[in-house]
Amino acid sequence: MSVRRVALFVLLLVPTVVAAQDKPAEAKKLGWKDTAELGYVMTSGNSDSSTLGLKNTLVYDWEEARFEMKLGAIRVESTPVPFFAVGTATDFTREENDSELTAESYFLNGRYDRNITEHFFWFAGAGWDRNTFSGIANRYTAFGGVGNIWFDTETIKWRTDYALTATKQEDVIEQPDLDDTFLGVRLSSTFLYKWSESGSYGNDTILDENVDDTDDWRVNMTNWVAVNLSNHLALKVSLQWLYDNQPALIAANLFDATGAPVDADLDGVQDQVAVEADELDSIFTTALVIKY
Repeated sequence: MSVRRVALFVLLLVPTVVAAQDKPAEAKKLGWKDTAELGYVMTSGNSDSSTLGLKNTLVYDWEEARFEMKLGAIRVESTPVPFFAVGTATDFTREENDSELTAESYFLNGRYDRNITEHFFWFAGAGWDRNTFSGIANRYTAFGGVGNIWFDTETIKWRTDYALTATKQEDVIEQPDLDDTFLGVRLSSTFLYKWSESGSYGNDTILDENVDDTDDWRVNMTNWVAVNLSNHLALKVSLQWLYDNQPALIAANLFDATGAPVDADLDGVQDQVAVEADELDSIFTTALVIKY
């Protein structure tokens, strides 16, 4: 089954399985709410690395409308070989390598939703993201459309959105034959299931398609599980899949058949070539969630 079919299956079918036995929703809490997720891992000594993950969701609820702003960042620095030696086999000094940035991605987006009826709404928003290790220097998107609220109860919440998008994408390695500005369509789903007072599961899925080139489509799917520690603290694990059917180009170091670095210009800098990035990225995170 293709990635696109899996995404559509999640978007349209999965939440209906548990919908029949739900309870009415609690009264809506109006005003500001904020949820922050923070994860950090660091090693030192014989292996040096640090990983920082940050997400924040800021929401303001009116009786018939909602404003939502989300931001996130992942940054990984590591030193695969922290030490090297300079000298001879019997007379040498130990030196240390500097840490290098090995992964990073950032995003910021906001949207405004307004109810038309109890189960139907319109929305508009804009976003920006960057993932240089996947070849994306900057991607700007504006979108607007309508959506359905299928379930909004105490234990189950599910909505689907249908939008038109306008995208401008700046790649790390530009491809002159590609149009960096294009129109598209977006289908998205937000699903939440609370199986107890302290535990919940969620799925967020976005399917984007370039209408000028239908082979250019992307899927962003996140599955997560959270367990409450108190009214304001929770532990959360999540797995995100980022699939791009036409990935951007990235730079790769060039080696000859013997494995030696190629320096055709003899300038002391290893030659590089442009290669296509992998279609699928996966990101697993564990975070402390702060709600207030």
